Formats: sequence, structure tokens, C-alpha cells
Amino acid sequence: MSPDPARPKAAGAHAEDGERPGLSPARALDVDALLDDPGTRIVVCCGSGGVGKTTTAAALALRAAERGRKVVVLTIDPAKRLAQSMGIDSLDNVPRRVKGTEDRRPDAGSDDTPGGELHAMMLDMKRTFDEVVEAHADPERAAQILANPFYQTVSGGFAGTQEYMAMEKLGQLRAKDEWDLIVVDTPPSRNALDFLDAPKRLGSFLDGRLIRVLTAPAKLGGRAGMAFLNVGMSMMTGTLGKLLGGQLLKDVQTFVSAMDTTFGGFRTRADATFKLLQAPGTAFLVVAAPERDALREAAYFVERLAAEKMPLVGLVLNRVHASGAGRLSAERALAAAENLAEDRIVDQGDGKAGSRNSPDMYGSSDSAPSEDPAPGAGSPATDPDRSVDELTAGLLRLHADRMQLLAREQRTRDRFVARHPEVALVEVPALPGDVHDLAGLRDIGDRLSEGRTELT
Repeated sequence: MSPDPARPKAAGAHAEDGERPGLSPARALDVDALLDDPGTRIVVCCGSGGVGKTTTAAALALRAAERGRKVVVLTIDPAKRLAQSMGIDSLDNVPRRVKGTEDRRPDAGSDDTPGGELHAMMLDMKRTFDEVVEAHADPERAAQILANPFYQTVSGGFAGTQEYMAMEKLGQLRAKDEWDLIVVDTPPSRNALDFLDAPKRLGSFLDGRLIRVLTAPAKLGGRAGMAFLNVGMSMMTGTLGKLLGGQLLKDVQTFVSAMDTTFGGFRTRADATFKLLQAPGTAFLVVAAPERDALREAAYFVERLAAEKMPLVGLVLNRVHASGAGRLSAERALAAAENLAEDRIVDQGDGKAGSRNSPDMYGSSDSAPSEDPAPGAGSPATDPDRSVDELTAGLLRLHADRMQLLAREQRTRDRFVARHPEVALVEVPALPGDVHDLAGLRDIGDRLSEGRTELT
């Protein structure tokens, strides 16, 4: 990738006065530079659940498409929010063109400037596994594998299959070279990085003793092979064969024998995809919210990516709160609210507190005998000034709560920046509601682009 999208902030670039005071310096992430760079071919969004990762991936893909890139966004998250936000009834294993995402550049569509496109899909791990079998086994053997009961179990939900197939699908998309940018939305929590382990785990599985035992009978052939299988399984699993039954073991042996050559090809491709994720054209974005647990997970991702030599470009910090009255501190707001809440006590202009019914203001009680007010006239419950004071006090308390939230977010963010000063950062303000359409995704994309100017 040519220009570094993570560049130091300009000197003197600050947020609006009072909005986010006292933020620690952080490198600003230039999202548009990242998306516009033709050298960026894969963007992987990872992060814990509930931080807006799926929305971020969709917004990045949409913004890139409308800036001229031909983009496909792949979601591995079983939640189907991505389809809803893009106006698609459902997503499956086939990329589908998203309508209403035309290139918005003035010269888009000309011969010299091809227009951008956005396609979206969701990983179907069983269908992807079927495609691997069909592509790398002859028709007769492929039919045997697809009909095998053990294969149907493994391909439909065996532990780790989703991560294996995510690697396979990503490799397929990149090998086609049909899109110049692939955006990957990974599963939530630490499982988001399980696909990094897929090649290693697969290689260990295929090179393990169990697979060698199960493939040996097919190579030996006949009764000797089956006898070898029985002895091997007895040695390795003890009573497992009795518990599971001979038919299951036979299904497993048949499956492994049929998949012998296909396994090797898949392992080779998975290793190649792993290397692709380490290549300069790949960019990892960690997505988080300004909360302790989310940023703790983000720190884990940052450290893990560094250990795996994966190219991390920055952190997207979603749902950052701000205030238009940041100069009014929480302490001052609470003090003012308490003052207003006191029975008929207000702050005077000279800083002294006085009572509305004090003799200085309304005369002595001796000079004005007490009379019951007429119904509805001047009673405390209907006093307009009293109602205004109560409303003002409530608003001041809400403001104090907001300022305390901002302070907590700031401390959490600053701890992350202090721990990982090398990580570029872009902040996205919190929105009042959920994003459920293309207009909302465009708004998020705009905020991702503008967020870099708000860092201080």
C-alpha cells in the first residue's frame, strides 16, 4: 500500500472546544487513503461482539465502492444484520450486487474511469466445503464424500469448520481477482482470530496419529486393512469404538480415505491464504467501543496480530460520546441542580443563596398576613418558575451523567493509547439509533472519514 493511512495528526488539530477535552495524542487513521489505495486488496475487520463491527465493515465497503473500487464484503458473523442494512433479503455463499451503490465520482463510468460496485455475501461453510470437494475430487469420489454421514456432520458444524471454510472462501475470492477489494467481517469475540489458526490446526489434524491410522487401511487394502484399523482404534481410543459403534467408525474411515488427496490440497491453499493475510496488500482493522472490556479485547487483537506478523493499520473506536456544552463540568452541573432542587433556594448573581420568600425579597411575614391561595393560583405545584427550575435541574443532572460518561470513555481510551501508541486511531461518534439502510451506512462512512480530524 502506497501512502501510509496511519499518519500523525496535524499540529494544532483539536476537537471543538469542550467536546472531548484532554485527550492523549494518538496517530490519526486516514480511512479514505486506505480505501483509495489500489494496493489495498483485503481489509479484515475484527473485534469483540456488540461494538459495531459488522456495520463498520459494511460502511467501509460501501464507501470504497462509491469512491470507485469494485468491492465484495464477506461476513462470517451468523447474525444477518449486514443483509438488512444493505437492503438485501438474505445473503448466501454467492456474492450479490447491492443496488443503490453507484460510484459517486463525477467522472465515474467513463472509459478511463470505471465505476465502482458493491457485492455482499455470507459464508455458508457447508456449501463452501462441498465446493472444495467438487473442485478437487473426481465426480465419483466427490459423490461418495458428499453422501458420507460423517462428512455431512463435519461440514455442517464440526468445531473449527467455519474457520477452515472462511480461509478457503477468502482464498477463492482473492484467486478469482474479480474484485479489487475484499472486506471481511469476522465473528465476534476472540473467535474472530480463530481463522488465523486454521492452517496450523488443519495441518496438525492431518498429520496426526488418528488420520494416519484411518488412512492406513485404505493403503493396505482388504481384511488386513480393516484389522489394522481395529487394532489402531483400540490402541488409541480404548472403549470409544464400543461406545460409538462400528458403523460410525466405518463412516469415518470411508470419509478419511476418500478425502486423503483433497485434504492435502486444502492444507496447501489454507497455508497460501495465511501468507496472503500477512502480505502488504492486507489491512487489519480492530473495531472497539470506548468501554473497558471492548478495549481489553482490542488490546488482545493488537498483540496477537503483531505476534502473527499481520499488517494492522489501526483501530476504529465506535460509539464515542460528546457534548455540545463540554465547558460545564459534571461537578458544576450537579451543584447547580442541587441548588435548584432545594426548597425555594436559588443562586444569586453575587454568589449568595437567598429564599424567594425571604423578607428581603417579599417583605416581612408580619406585614403581609398569610392567606390561602386561590385554587390554581400561585400554588407550589402550579408555580411556573418552580416547574422551570425542576426541568432545569433534571437537564443539569442529565448533562452531569453525560460528562461523567465522557470522562470514563476518555480514561479508557487514554489507557489503550498509552499501552499501544503505535496504533492509529479513528473515532466514530455515537448515533441515536441503529443503522438499517444504505443512508445510515453512508453516514457512518462519512464519520469514519471525518473522525481523524477530531483527534487531539
